[in-house]
Amino acid sequence: MSTPPAPPPARTVASTQSEMTEIILPNDTNTLGNLLGGRLMHFIDITGAMAAYRHSRTHVVTAAMDHIDFIQPVHLGDLLTLKSSVNRAFSTSMEVGVKVYAENTRNGTIAHVASAYLVFVAINEAGQRQRVPQVIPETPDQLRRYEGAQRRREHREAEAARRKQAKLETMAAAAAATAAS
Repeated sequence: MSTPPAPPPARTVASTQSEMTEIILPNDTNTLGNLLGGRLMHFIDITGAMAAYRHSRTHVVTAAMDHIDFIQPVHLGDLLTLKSSVNRAFSTSMEVGVKVYAENTRNGTIAHVASAYLVFVAINEAGQRQRVPQVIPETPDQLRRYEGAQRRREHREAEAARRKQAKLETMAAAAAATAAS
């Protein structure tokens, strides 16, 4: 009789922290000279994946960009700094938080310009889900994000169930309309 594999050893939030800096070039901007939202989402996804990789030590895929706030525009020539860390680990998935800052290179001011929550799933070489270590929050801020991740997960699951039920009801109504005609 085989025993299930032992869970991976827990890791701290600090061990998952990742940072990336980009300079905003003309190809990254719209006609107003502001960073394109999709390009910012791309940078957020990459930085979030780095934290998930550090935590899981295996391949990860983006399962959801749960929430994103565009707080203020990022301009051509700004330095964009993205900071990410795992907020909470579940069995095979992880919620990662990403904060984005823009530095005006001419006057040195730094502003918080965006925040996002993403969900990554750990997979092995064959593309099958893989267990991830638990994460250990060590500071009050990390604990707040850890607890918030559970609430966001419950909300995601409730919303998925609501969408599934709505789809079933739509399909049943369509089938009834077809049968009546």
